Amino acid sequence: MSAPQTAGPVEYRHIAILGQRIRVQVRWGTGVPLVLCNGIGAGLEVLDPLVAHLAPTTTIIRFDAPGSGGSSNSPLPYGFPYLAHLLGRLLGALGIRQPVDILGLSWGGALAQQFALQHPHRCRKLILVSTGTGMIMMPGHPARLRKMLTPRRFRDHRYAASIAGELYGGTVRTEPAIVEQLFDRQPIRGCRLGYFYQLLAGSVWTSIFALPLIRQPTLIIAGRDDPVVPVANSRIMHCLLPHSTLHLHDGGHVDLITNAAELAPVVERFRKRI
Repeated sequence: MSAPQTAGPVEYRHIAILGQRIRVQVRWGTGVPLVLCNGIGAGLEVLDPLVAHLAPTTTIIRFDAPGSGGSSNSPLPYGFPYLAHLLGRLLGALGIRQPVDILGLSWGGALAQQFALQHPHRCRKLILVSTGTGMIMMPGHPARLRKMLTPRRFRDHRYAASIAGELYGGTVRTEPAIVEQLFDRQPIRGCRLGYFYQLLAGSVWTSIFALPLIRQPTLIIAGRDDPVVPVANSRIMHCLLPHSTLHLHDGGHVDLITNAAELAPVVERFRKRI
């Protein structure tokens, strides 16, 4: 009988890039590294439940975007091309020269798409979760989107739980306390200006005209009960991405985290596919 696999060593670092200090966590392992891009305003710890259900021997790289978690804020507003460049520099600083797989959740899905377009030879596979094409997309319900205009839910976790069902849908409709617990994982919270810069980056960006240029195998994961990014957006992306696979589930916007036991194996099977 083979011995059980154990997770590799975990390293936290602050790396100086382009005048900012970016907080990074790396769980060192083997094989193709997996880079995780957070949703808007979230610190890297929010993805802990997903990481716990991924293969323990995989190298996993997580980071806080400028102005969120433990990363310093950018001195000026920025766009996703800048963030993709910053991520490329970050991987270089970690000594990772080989192609990576990149997973983006929600806002992080925009960064993942931009990275694949901007650094095609550094991205092996692309995984897009609960995300869309930016400013040109099928919008969510206006009342829900208004609640995302401020970072209050990251600072007041009881408030986050109170709006979780209507904002995120899926499993948190019946178990809203999960969201409060997830946000409690963040030991450091970003600044309001950093959140505004992230909102601004998303408001002036779209990938809809460039999606046919993405040649990487792409997995699109979407919930049928997602009030923020309606499932129609994933169907549109699936039509435009030439090498994409669409996986629909009955959950909502953050089920990759709240229902990681079901969705992490979907990610693993896609990454292992030749």
